[in-house]
Amino acid sequence: MKKRAICAALCLTLCIALGGQAAAAERGVSFILNGAVLETEIAAQVIDQTVYVSYWPIVQALYPDAAAVWANHRAEVTTEGLALYIKPGAKYIEANGRYLYVPEGVQVQGYDILVPIRVLGRALGAYINWNGASSAVEITSGSSPIPSGTLAYQEDVVYWLSRIIYAESGNQSLDGKIAVGNVVLNRVASPRFPNTVYEVIFQRNQFTPAMTGSINRTPSAESVIAAKLCLDGANTAGDALYFVNPNMSPYSWASRNRPYVATIGAHAFFA
Repeated sequence: MKKRAICAALCLTLCIALGGQAAAAERGVSFILNGAVLETEIAAQVIDQTVYVSYWPIVQALYPDAAAVWANHRAEVTTEGLALYIKPGAKYIEANGRYLYVPEGVQVQGYDILVPIRVLGRALGAYINWNGASSAVEITSGSSPIPSGTLAYQEDVVYWLSRIIYAESGNQSLDGKIAVGNVVLNRVASPRFPNTVYEVIFQRNQFTPAMTGSINRTPSAESVIAAKLCLDGANTAGDALYFVNPNMSPYSWASRNRPYVATIGAHAFFA
């Protein structure tokens, strides 16, 4: 067991995702870093037309001084300006306090940990391009890893968004929590609703927790993560502006008047 654990720690790897290039990936993908072929074996895997690839060769190529350890049931990568955490099975990776969505989850192939390349590239501050003619992933290094969550997330927005997510969907899956957050942010972006998270949540007669006071309960850790995932672009509810629990409101105004989008857990979503 000790030998297997050591092998797992030494083989920490990352995954590469390029939507729509599955067939080419199965024929074999090459990797070009800053115009030169990356001379290393990088295990690739196609999941739902997304190419996953082992992470460590790319991290090392972009950040030669990086160190990786296995701790807290996850790969922990550190170097100057970067703290990257990748947990097998998780639907996100964390980089500098930012939460980046991995819809199909972090994968494991043998002793390799796999994540989507575009997600990894974003975490590492690199630019990713797919060259279909040569079946190559072109990686261009950036000036620094992803900016920190302290800079990217507004504290008051995370505060209220995580609370409405918890109040409305605290017992739902992560995807269900993200979907509730999507509705709030979609309303902020819509001219039909107020233009801040706080005003959307407290708009009259819109969200029951804002009327009952349950909005003020301390959110779960996953609800806070869901809020940050939403703010970093995760979307499971499309352009939905409304959600209802069909079991509690089978004849809701939204279900009778708005286009159906999806059902996630206990909630139906409508645009």
